[in-house]
Amino acid sequence: MNDKIHAVTGAFGYSGKYIAKKLINEGQKVITLTNSLGRNNPFGDKIKVYPFNFDEPAKLEETLKGVSVLYNTYWVRFNHKTFTHADAVRNTEIMFNAAKKAGVKRIVHISITNPSLDSPLEYFSGKARLENSLIESGISYAILRPTVLFGKEDILINNIAWGLRHLPVFGVFGDGQYKMQPIYVEDLADLAIRCGKGDQSVIIDAIGPETFTYRELVKRIGEIIGKQRPVISVPPAIGYLSGWIIGKIVNDVMITKEEIEGLMANLLYVDSPPAGTTRLTDWAKKHSDTLGLKYTSELARRRDRGSAYKSN
Repeated sequence: MNDKIHAVTGAFGYSGKYIAKKLINEGQKVITLTNSLGRNNPFGDKIKVYPFNFDEPAKLEETLKGVSVLYNTYWVRFNHKTFTHADAVRNTEIMFNAAKKAGVKRIVHISITNPSLDSPLEYFSGKARLENSLIESGISYAILRPTVLFGKEDILINNIAWGLRHLPVFGVFGDGQYKMQPIYVEDLADLAIRCGKGDQSVIIDAIGPETFTYRELVKRIGEIIGKQRPVISVPPAIGYLSGWIIGKIVNDVMITKEEIEGLMANLLYVDSPPAGTTRLTDWAKKHSDTLGLKYTSELARRRDRGSAYKSN
């Protein structure tokens, strides 16, 4: 058993769960920081659970004492009345500061492709601010910049498939020629753990081996699940309104204006070599019978802090 302690934020969530699982399988000592203390714990006594304690930094510092590597997956997808990007930035900076005071040796931080302090999109500017905060902290770091994650508990790919199963046509914003490079969640977890073992500070575009235009992605998923629908171009405002209506029906935020702007600005595309090896098309074929059968709700996961994330 390795004496090093690894801290993973959100080990009962999505990407954090895969990082924690792989660390435990390696025989590492793992703790998790979470807002969901009552959520089902799939790891039993193999992982110790602590609250984030963002409002009590001294307690957060105490939790992180003795931690060698901190894997940070904490973030929010959009602004909501119960959570905001500004809150996530502030909380993460509190955690970085607590980690430094606690003597954490290295932080592996999950960011996003094309972050920019000058971005009008709060998601991307907030991620850029956190990258700068981590770099300026003096702690050894690995910053991983994924685009879209896919896997059993993913939201975007599953809900595209859900839309194809339930809608007579599928609308894409504008011409749909903007690109994305989805990475398999387990490939991201493997990359995070490899980076946790290093000591050089690095920034890596964590992208998968396939690049799709959004229109191509929708068509390929439709082919794979046997639900080929007409893919039509719609003005962004109409696309947002359609997503808003569907969101009201399923009691979720299906898409935001910022997400549409980020997609259409090609912010989920970079000209870098792939960091993952698993092809989305291969994975989707293996899960074609279940992909998109049920809608996956972001808000439901945040409202229900007890149930485990459901696989698609």
